[in-house]
Amino acid sequence: MKKVISFCLLIATIILFQGFITPKKNPKILVFSKTKGYRHASIGVGKTTIQKLGMDHHFDVDTTENAALFTEDNLKQYAAVIFLSTTGDVLNNAQQAAFERYIQAGGGYVGIHAATDTEYDWPWYGKLAGAYFTSHPAVQEAKFIIKDRKHPSTKFITDSVWMHKDELYNFKDINPDIKVLITIDETSYNGGKNGKFHPFSWYHNFDGGRSFYTSMGHTDETWREDKFLKHLWGGIEYAVGHQKKLDYSKAHSRLP
Repeated sequence: MKKVISFCLLIATIILFQGFITPKKNPKILVFSKTKGYRHASIGVGKTTIQKLGMDHHFDVDTTENAALFTEDNLKQYAAVIFLSTTGDVLNNAQQAAFERYIQAGGGYVGIHAATDTEYDWPWYGKLAGAYFTSHPAVQEAKFIIKDRKHPSTKFITDSVWMHKDELYNFKDINPDIKVLITIDETSYNGGKNGKFHPFSWYHNFDGGRSFYTSMGHTDETWREDKFLKHLWGGIEYAVGHQKKLDYSKAHSRLP
């Protein structure tokens, strides 16, 4: 009888203890897709697809085109911010400073496609994104060369060449500190302007945070391609990092 009572007490204690355990929260991602220039038709399918990736990989996704949400108090809840084919001047000075402080505190950035066609008058952003867009030829298939298979965004790719159809950006002001993951072979298509060194996807640590960029994502078809989705998820995984709490004592940009 004593053993039965002891066992019941043990079960009750376990149940009571579990009631005090706080469930582990999913990391939160903010998808930002405001445009002040050309607007990509694939933004809609991009949002939906990233939300599905969130469900598959257990992270929560908020989407917005409201730049007013770029405040220190709001951004600190996110493990990474995705610029999904943003174009033009999308943030004012105060919003820019808040985003700088977010990255300096240890936040993550993911740029997709036209994210490099954004904020040309904000040099800090250009260095974070890794380059600025200059031009592109017609959508066509090209040969992509995998330069680094150790990164989460490329480690699943077994071949050294990836044939992919997309809008093929040319770049300027390429940050020399980026770690190139994929380059594009300009001899495999018409309209390349960067020559023998034409990076197309990359990552780097920047100003306290983590940055990943992929130039893929122009067409709706790309957003249904399994290989691209694995590539993008690996980039998000890198940008999110190891879920350390943001440390705003390291932020040094001043809010206006």
